[in-house]
Amino acid sequence: MKKLIFIFLTIAFTLIIAIPSFGQKLNRLSAKEKKSGWVLLFNGKDFNGWRQCNGTEMPKNWIIEDDAIKVFTGEGKKPGQGSNGDIIYAVKKFSNFELSIDWKTSEMGNSGIFYNVREVPGKPVYYAAPEVQVLDNEKATDNKIASHLAGSLYDMLPADPKTVKPAGQWNNIIISLRDGKVIHIQNGVKVVEYTLWTPEWDEMVANSKFKTFPGFIEGIAKEGYIGLQDHGYAIWFRNIKIREL
Repeated sequence: MKKLIFIFLTIAFTLIIAIPSFGQKLNRLSAKEKKSGWVLLFNGKDFNGWRQCNGTEMPKNWIIEDDAIKVFTGEGKKPGQGSNGDIIYAVKKFSNFELSIDWKTSEMGNSGIFYNVREVPGKPVYYAAPEVQVLDNEKATDNKIASHLAGSLYDMLPADPKTVKPAGQWNNIIISLRDGKVIHIQNGVKVVEYTLWTPEWDEMVANSKFKTFPGFIEGIAKEGYIGLQDHGYAIWFRNIKIREL
């Protein structure tokens, strides 16, 4: 009997270790997180605080599904064609922070997470903001360049593709920004590190597709909004939370 009890406890413990989200509530903060200064940007029920970039309402191709914010291909569009549906959390701008987001992509999915967004009339969210790539690394058409894979600083610094879970599974990305130093942590692994507003940053921009973007030439803002991209694919986001540093 003691041996059976031991085996049962071992299996139970293994399951708990293998499932990090065991017992955790979606889109909720623990008492420890609240004490540490974390704030939810999505309550799991509505789009409170969110709106279209350069708009006043939420685009129609964003819904709430399975406790997550979901963007999908807009009416009359083909996969890969956005519907001018980039969104921002417009309650406030952030400068030094730690941002944590869970994301999941459909097959061939492509999207992005943006920070220090400054709205420029008539321009998309990526016009003047760094992008942390969201991608189905296996089947997306934009998977041929290392710095275009999930978790990367898009078109500048690559993230280790071994840290990414495939389409249909949830990933977590943590973006930390303090006094210009930025770190991307993907599924618990640090995958990218860089510093804004430095000669090294300027060199990376000069060697990227953003070298001709006026928003990047003028310089990344010292503070800005958090943004999510509509790239014409089904993507889900949940457990969106931020802590100011």
